[in-house]
Amino acid sequence: MPLRVIGGELGGRRLKGPPRSGVRPTSDRVREAMFEVLGDAVEGARVLDLYSGTGALGIEALSRGAEWCDFVEADSKACEVVRANLMLTALVDRTHVYPMQVSRAFSRLEGPYDLVVADPPYEYDRAEAELAEVISRGLLARGGTLVVEHSQRKVWPQQVGELPQVASRRYGDTRVTFYR
Repeated sequence: MPLRVIGGELGGRRLKGPPRSGVRPTSDRVREAMFEVLGDAVEGARVLDLYSGTGALGIEALSRGAEWCDFVEADSKACEVVRANLMLTALVDRTHVYPMQVSRAFSRLEGPYDLVVADPPYEYDRAEAELAEVISRGLLARGGTLVVEHSQRKVWPQQVGELPQVASRRYGDTRVTFYR
């Protein structure tokens, strides 16, 4: 199944897929549902895409009217895919790619961000603490939204940092949890 932008000005545009097996891009169905829940909150937003993989979540936000997106991805091959997808979509001038671990990127990121989307590897055990640090460092704007895609088998807390959970939706083995 080819990876593509779902909605907005670039809807239908194909994207490069993961650089290797083991990288699990967000499915079209989950991305579409996620952005339906977010609605108009994306328009004009500054977005941070953590554990970006192919960059599909941040690119989707830009296609739907976000002003800017920073991508953070530790895997160098995945960063190449993010950059290639930004070239394919002509979005390079509205983005910055940080090729490093999320924990190392904190001091370099220029928040605050209105929307933080995170799709950490399902078995990664530091994501919860790293996302709490995003909030404690003030990288999420007041009134901003954090969206976490995770395994249905992992229960995310009712609160990340000071941010309460406002919704959680299941899509097969995937769950998307929203904090605001």
